[in-house]
Amino acid sequence: MKRFCVATAVLAAALSVRSMEALPASVMEGQVGYRIEVLQVTDIAPYQQALDGFLNGLREQGLSPETNLIVNRTKIASDVERGGFWNRLWVFLQVRRQALRIAESPPDLVLTIGTSATRYARGVLDDARIPVVFTAVANPIEIGAPSFRDAGPGVTGATLYTDMADSLKVVKQLFPAVQKIGMVHTDDENGVAHVQVATMKAAEAGLAVSSRQVSKNDGIVPSLKELHADGAGVQMFAVPLDTYYGLRDFEPARDLGDFATENQLPVVAFALAPVPGATLYVGADFATVGALSASQAAKILKRRMKPDVLPILRQEKPTVWVDPQRAAALKLQLPAALLEGKTDTARGLWEIGAAK
Repeated sequence: MKRFCVATAVLAAALSVRSMEALPASVMEGQVGYRIEVLQVTDIAPYQQALDGFLNGLREQGLSPETNLIVNRTKIASDVERGGFWNRLWVFLQVRRQALRIAESPPDLVLTIGTSATRYARGVLDDARIPVVFTAVANPIEIGAPSFRDAGPGVTGATLYTDMADSLKVVKQLFPAVQKIGMVHTDDENGVAHVQVATMKAAEAGLAVSSRQVSKNDGIVPSLKELHADGAGVQMFAVPLDTYYGLRDFEPARDLGDFATENQLPVVAFALAPVPGATLYVGADFATVGALSASQAAKILKRRMKPDVLPILRQEKPTVWVDPQRAAALKLQLPAALLEGKTDTARGLWEIGAAK
């Protein structure tokens, strides 16, 4: 036990604890009716998109920092590049510590962003009878939910989960010749869950998934070579919801894009985040899911509903983006039916309708 405590202390000294921020005081003048604490692990762009969607959704419900809402945000640092047991222990201890702090001066509601923050905080906050709403969680089962519809005691929210069968139908419609997809992931909770679901659902779309797990500080190229097997393996690579691809200035994603380009292979991203070299993006939009979480939060705050009676919400159909330049480089002929209602996004991608 003594060794455990010493090791924990050393780990705690080695990593940054957290950062806290509140909205500028200038936007919180006036009557304040509610207080929300936001708790998240790591600070990544998609989490900001989810929070923006949440706050915009609350504004549509008449709740805003400009009039009747105080929002405090805590970001817990995580050594995502190291990963493994010690990082998970660090995250658990820090999330629990912050949950206990929040419970001492209870807000009206806690928004948890991501799987780790939700899973490790929910028990403490439920004991304190503080409603919890989550967002940006890929698989509700990973946060202790009994089902994809019911989050369990004291918790509700919105999940990034979309039916992988729908996403794979889009892949098969755009790439009918592809039979096997390669996926590389780490021990990231969302990444593991995404690959597991894709593997189970692939047969429904006439596909198969072959995967490799790496550590967060490993390079991706050796696994790509194994999966491709000099042309005898996978005909496409897919990127799961895994923080690994954003590490070291997106090094794994860039290496994947370069390898795919050299071998004339398409890349599909099952996450709406920048992936160099990706032709197709299929998944839930973080801002949309954040807005769905806001609709549940508004019911709790304004109507005093209990989280337990509110179902987990999700984006029913995946958002689909196509990179027209990458599609042209692969000489991809997009089905005319999908192009009829296409719109241009700010990143120069096309948003098209999902496959039926």
